[in-house]
Amino acid sequence: MASSAELLEVLLAGGRRAESLTHAERLPPRPGRTAPWPAWADPALVAGYQVLGVAEPWTHQVEAADALWAGRHTVLATSTGSGKSMAFWLPALTAVQDASAGERRDAGRFATRRATVLYLSPTKALAADQLAGLERLVAAAGLRSAVRAATCDGDTDTAARRWVVDHADVVLTNPDFLHFALLPGHRRWARLLRSLRYVVVDESHAFRGVFGAHVALVLRRLRRVAALYGAEPTFALASATTAQPTTSAARLLGVAADDVLAVTDDGSPRGAQTIVLWQPPELPGQDPGLDDDGTPLADTAPAHRTATAEMADLLTDLTVAGARTLAFTRSRRAAESVAATTRDHLEEVGRGLGQGVAAYRGGYLPEERRELERRLRSGDLRAMATTNALELGVDIAGLDAVLIAGWPGTRVSLWQQAGRAGRAGAEGLVALIAREDPLDTYLVHHPEAIFATPVEATVFDPTNPYVLAPHLCSAAAEQPLRREDLALFGPGTEQLLDVLVERGALRRRDSGWYWTRPDAAAWLTDLRGTGGKPVRVVEEETGRLLGTVDAAAADAQVHDGAVYVHQGATFVVEHLDLEASVALVSARSVDYRTWSRWVSSVAVREVRAERQAGPVTWGFGTVDTTTQVMSYARRRLPDLATIGSETLDLPPRTLRTTAVWWTAPPDVLEEAGLDAVDTPGALHAAEHASIGLLPLLATCDRWDLGGLSTALHPDTGTATVFVHDAYPGGAGFAERGFGLGGAWLRATRDAIAGCSCAAGCPACVQSPKCGNGNDPLDKAGALRLLDVVLAHDPG
Repeated sequence: MASSAELLEVLLAGGRRAESLTHAERLPPRPGRTAPWPAWADPALVAGYQVLGVAEPWTHQVEAADALWAGRHTVLATSTGSGKSMAFWLPALTAVQDASAGERRDAGRFATRRATVLYLSPTKALAADQLAGLERLVAAAGLRSAVRAATCDGDTDTAARRWVVDHADVVLTNPDFLHFALLPGHRRWARLLRSLRYVVVDESHAFRGVFGAHVALVLRRLRRVAALYGAEPTFALASATTAQPTTSAARLLGVAADDVLAVTDDGSPRGAQTIVLWQPPELPGQDPGLDDDGTPLADTAPAHRTATAEMADLLTDLTVAGARTLAFTRSRRAAESVAATTRDHLEEVGRGLGQGVAAYRGGYLPEERRELERRLRSGDLRAMATTNALELGVDIAGLDAVLIAGWPGTRVSLWQQAGRAGRAGAEGLVALIAREDPLDTYLVHHPEAIFATPVEATVFDPTNPYVLAPHLCSAAAEQPLRREDLALFGPGTEQLLDVLVERGALRRRDSGWYWTRPDAAAWLTDLRGTGGKPVRVVEEETGRLLGTVDAAAADAQVHDGAVYVHQGATFVVEHLDLEASVALVSARSVDYRTWSRWVSSVAVREVRAERQAGPVTWGFGTVDTTTQVMSYARRRLPDLATIGSETLDLPPRTLRTTAVWWTAPPDVLEEAGLDAVDTPGALHAAEHASIGLLPLLATCDRWDLGGLSTALHPDTGTATVFVHDAYPGGAGFAERGFGLGGAWLRATRDAIAGCSCAAGCPACVQSPKCGNGNDPLDKAGALRLLDVVLAHDPG
C-alpha cells in the first residue's frame, strides 16, 4: 500500500498540478489504548471477537459498554473506524444470551423473558452492513443458532417479515420502518416490544435539521409504546465526533441531559493522514461548462475548472497508481458524471481498466447497492464515485484515498468522509476539491476555518409544529394520548393538539385525544422531508424499475422529455404521472442533456421578529414559497450549446417555511448608485452570495436553503432579499441568519470582494440552483449595495 506522501505525488503529477495545492495538513498517527474485557461479558462473545482478531477492546469501547450494561443511556462520539459497534453489541448480545441478566438490574422484571434488541440506522445500507458483521461475530462465537438477527424494512417481503415478528431477537431497521410499520402495528410486534432491552441509534449525528426532528419524535413514540408493554429500554447512540453530544443525544431521546453519558475519549489507533485543500486551475477564456451539480454555468467563463472535472482526472491517476479510492460528489448527477468520465479516461490508458469504476447513489435498487458494496469491499472495484450515501458507517476498510468535491456542509461530514481513508490504522490521503462556490473558495484559502475550528453540534427542533403535528396524530393512532404523555413531546404540545382538534384531525374526550379517521396517520408525514411519495422511474418497454426520485425534485428531474442517466446509460422520460408517482422512460442514446427552468415567489404570512438598521429593515417569519417548473432546455454535449427548448405544464408547488429578509428602500439604492436597470442584478447577486455563505455560520448546506430577490415586493413595499429554509415549517437556518445579521452580510461582502473575477462567477455570485439561469447578475452593484447596508448595520 502506497504512503500518503506517495499518493500526494500522484495528485501533484510531477509538479504540473502544484499550483492547485493550497494547503496540506499532516495529522500524526495515534497509538491505540486497550482495556480488559468486562467481567459481565458473555464468554462466547468474547471468544468470538478474539477469533475475529480483537485481542482486547479499546478503552472507549469498554467505558461505553459498561455504562450500557448498567442501564445508562450512552452516546459514543468517536472517530470513523473506531469500533463503535462493539460497544453496543457486546452488552446487547450478552443480554440476549443471558435471560437472567435483567434480574440483577430490576428484581426479576426481565428474568422470564428473552431480551430483544432494536437497531436503527439512517440508511438501509448501514443496517445490511451491520447484519453482515453481526453474522460473522455470532458464527465466530458459535452462537449462530442462539442469536436470531435479521433486517426488516420496506424491502422485506411478507414471509420474511412474519419470521422477524415471531422469532427475531435482534431487529435491524431504520426510523422510516419504525414510523410507517412497526409503531402503527405495535400489537403485532408485542413480543419484541415487551422484552426490548436495548435500542441502538447508529450514526446519530446524521439526524439533524428537519430529519433529526422527525426521528426525535419517532423515538419518543417508541419509548411511549414500549412502556405500554412494560419495557424501558436503554438507548445506545453511536455518533461521529460532534460538539455537545450529551445535549444532542438527550434532545433526540426526549430525556434530561443528566440521564445520558457521553463517551468521547477515543482509544482506537489512527494511522497518519494527509489532508490537502485543492483549488482546480484557472481556465481563462474557456467556454462555460457544467458546474459540480450538473447545471450549465452562466455565459461567462468559469474562473476555475469544475471540481467534478478535476476529480475525474485525480481519480483516474490514483486508480492507475493502484490506489483504492472513494470520491464523494455533491449530487446524483455528479456521481454518474465522475464515474463515466473516469471510466473513459481509464479505457484510454488500458482496455478494461474502466470496469473497476462505478457510481453509487440514492435511487438505486437495493440489490444494486448491495452488489456495489460487495465489489468495493472485495477490491473488484478500485474507485467509486458516490453521493454522501457512503458517508455513514458501512464498513469499507482498506481504502487508500478519499476525494471530496466541494465542502460537504459541515465539519462533522468532512471528518466522516475523510475517515474512510486509511482505516484500521493505515495511512490515508484526503483531498477537498473546491467547487466554484463562495464558501469553498474561502475555505481552501483559510485552512484555520477547518483545522482550528471545533466540529459543530447537531441541530434540530422537535417542537417545530409542522413536524410535531403529524407525529401527535400518529401517536394518538397508536394509543390515545393522555395528559401525562404531553411532557414527552415538549412545550406547545397541548396548544397544537387544540389546533388538530379544531381541524378535525383528532377528537378530544375526557380520557384524552383520539385519532378517528380511517386512513393511517403515519402517512401524514415523510421523515426525510422529501415532500411525499418518491417517484419511481420505470422503463416503459420492459417494466424494469430503474430507481426513484424524490417527489419534490421530480418536476425538475424527470419531467416529460427529460434525460435520465443510470450507470452511464441514458433514458428519455416519455411521461411523468404525478398522481401515480411514476415516470415512464425509454432507453435512448442521445448527445444532449436537459435542464429545467422555473419561477418562484415568496409571500410573507407572519412576521415573528423585526429590527431596524437605519433605513434597512431586517425581518424573520413565516412565508409561503411557490415554485413552478415552466420549461426545459436541451443542451448538446460536450459544448452545451442550446439545441432546443420546450414548455411544460406542471402544477406549482407551495412550501410554508421560515425566512430571513432585508430590505433596500429607494434611498439605499440611490446611495449605492443603483438605478432601475441595475437593481435586479445587484439584488440577485447579493442573494446568491449570501445563500452561499450562510452555511459557514448556520451549520447547514446551501441546498438546505432557497432564496428570492425582487426590486419591489408586495409585502415589504420595497426592494427585498429573502433567504428561506427549504423544509416545511423551517429548520432554524434562516432564524440563525436573522440573529447574525450584519456579520453574515459582512462575510458575504468579503467573499464577493475577494474573488478575482471581473463580472461574477460561480465562486462568488453565480448559483448552481438558480431557476433563472443566473440572469441577471451584477457583481459590482452587489458590492456597492452591501457596503451601504453594512454601513447602517456594522454588527
